[in-house]
Formats: sequence, C-alpha cells, structure tokens
Amino acid sequence: MTIYPSFNLKKISEYYFSKKNKELKFLEKKGNKIINLGIGNPDLFPPLGVIKTMKKASENENANKYQEYLGIPNLRKKFSEWYYKNYKIDLNPENEILPLMGSKEGILYTSMAYLNKNDYVLIPNPGYPTYTSISKLIGGKIIYYSLIEKNKWLPNLFEINKFNLNKVKIFWINYPHMPTGAKINIEELEKIVFFSRKNNILLVHDNPYSFILNDNPISIFNIKKSKDVSLELNTLSKSYNMAGWRIGMIAGKKNILENIIKIQSQVHSGMYFPLQKGAIEAMKFNNNWFFSQNKEYYKRRNIIWEICDLLKISYSKNSAGLFVWGKLNKKNDILWTNKILYKYKIFITPGSIFGSNGKGYVRLSLCCKKKFLKTAKKRIIKNY
Repeated sequence: MTIYPSFNLKKISEYYFSKKNKELKFLEKKGNKIINLGIGNPDLFPPLGVIKTMKKASENENANKYQEYLGIPNLRKKFSEWYYKNYKIDLNPENEILPLMGSKEGILYTSMAYLNKNDYVLIPNPGYPTYTSISKLIGGKIIYYSLIEKNKWLPNLFEINKFNLNKVKIFWINYPHMPTGAKINIEELEKIVFFSRKNNILLVHDNPYSFILNDNPISIFNIKKSKDVSLELNTLSKSYNMAGWRIGMIAGKKNILENIIKIQSQVHSGMYFPLQKGAIEAMKFNNNWFFSQNKEYYKRRNIIWEICDLLKISYSKNSAGLFVWGKLNKKNDILWTNKILYKYKIFITPGSIFGSNGKGYVRLSLCCKKKFLKTAKKRIIKNY
C-alpha cells in the first residue's frame, strides 16, 4: 500500500542548503575540515544582556503557558519604537504589527492569505528561493522579473509592464537584495510603489539586511501612501544574531494585515515568552550596536575580497548585507563551486540556485570567523 503525497510536492524539491549540508557533514565525517562560506547563519553573539534576560524570563510563572497570538503587547510596542528609531516610521502597535517566528513564516502566511490558485506572483530572478517554493505549494503561477548587473540588480518596471498584470496579486521585492547585496534608493522605491498602486498589486518588501553594512536603512513605508498596497517583513535574525531564535515581524495597514492574522492564529499558539522578552531587550540597543557589529563584518569582507581576487572572481564594493556576490569568468557556477569544495574544502554557494540570472555568479557569506577566512585564503594560495 502506498500513501501518495500531495501533487504540489512535485512542484518543489528539498531546499538546496538542506541537501548540501548532508554532503558537507559526510565530508567532515571522513576527516575533512570544511570552511563554510555558504549560508548566512550569523555566528556572532546577540547583544550583551539579552540571553540573561531570556534566562530570567524562563522562570516567570506564565513562561510555559500558551502565549498571545499577536505577541505580548510590549513586544509589539518595542517593534513600533524600533521602526521609528531606525526608519522614522510610525506603526500602530495595536493593529499594524504582527510578530512572527521568522520571516519565512510571513512569506507563507502572506501567500496563503492573498493567493488563489492560478493567481500570479512577481518574483525576482535572482532572488530568495522561498518566494518560489511557497508560491508553487499554494498553486500560484510565477512571473520572474529579471534583475541584471547592468541595471544594478533593480527591477525594470518598463519590462515588467509588458506582462499581463491583470491576475498578478503579489509583487516580492527585497533590498538590500539577497543574493547580490544591491541597494535601492528612495526614488527607485517610489517608482515601485506607484507601479503597485496603479496595478492594484500587493507589494511585499522583505527587509532583513537593513543594518548590515548599509549606511542608509530604508523601509517601504518611507514612501508616501505605500501602506495602501504594501507589507514589510523584518527580522532580528541578521541584525541581532538571533537566527535560531526565529523572531521576526510583518507590518502593514490594519485591513491588509488582519487577513494574515487569520492564517497565523490557526497555525500556532504564540511565541515562547522568554524569546519575546529577549527580543525586547535587544531592540533597546542603539546604533552603536550596529556600528560595532559592522566593524567586524567590514574586516571579514576585506578578507573575502582577497579570496575573490585569488580566485579571479569580480565583485562590487558598493553592496550591503551578509554576502559578497561575485562573477565568474564564463564558468559554470555549479561545477566551479563543487571543484572549490573538493579541492580546497571550502563551500561557496553557486549563484544559479537563486535563479537563471544567477548563473555564472557565486555568493560568499560573511558569517565565518576571521581565523577561518584566513585559513581558507592560505589553502587557496598553497594549492592554487
């Protein structure tokens, strides 16, 4: 007897990093010391005192009970204050903020709340693979809009306008962009918001890299009237080194957000209380926290640039976020990264996993201690 899976599972495959980690673990069991420059998994500690706050909160008499679906009021209030402090945006903590267990949850809930079967979704190429997989699971149809180096990895709205936009429901954007690190300015964002308003499309800005090597953090809500058609995802994973904690949020106008709350309230029963208290504590830190963290990332990025020079990878020095995006010289990125893995025991992510426009590119993560980056550099020099 065979229990058959959903037909929708045929539309997706196992997440690339899930499969690759199995290969890396196999190599390490054979005695290889792999230097992982693949995934953006922060290795630095959260701000001082945050873990202590979380430990203390675990002893609260209500800590192990079901929590409020919308997060404790103080968490929503702190997210609101955090947005004003960093973006100069007013968000009503009562009805314009929904805490999430990571931004992936927000991608899923937004898609479930607004996509019908055969509705269309605008997804960047290259871009975060989860936009694609979740859209497929829900039965949406995908229009990939092209991002290219020549256009600074920004959407070409003239080209997008050539598509039939009548059934497009969601437009995903992400700046600073993953995987390329491209930044966007207010003028470009204004054009995208105007385009979405004109075509009655829900614009969702995925914004986890605002404060990583970026001097000008921008929210979609910095654009006038953007709340009418926009949502924004944010997370503490990258900004405060809490990736494993799974703490994020989605913000938007009440009438848009309340449909997502309907989904969220059916899926889980609130975030663990100590995690919420730890998040509140983290967001109390001022911009000196980001300055200190970025100081370390600048040092790491300089070493990665040196590694790129050794491997003849070209790159932009005007990028933000946790990665260096590099272009190979007419090489197959899948074959090249496998060669680097087995020759130097260094894992680098091939660009093509992010879409066809990522072919011939690679992505290197800054989430690796300087001593390991220096070791990687020495391995290349020794064996090149």
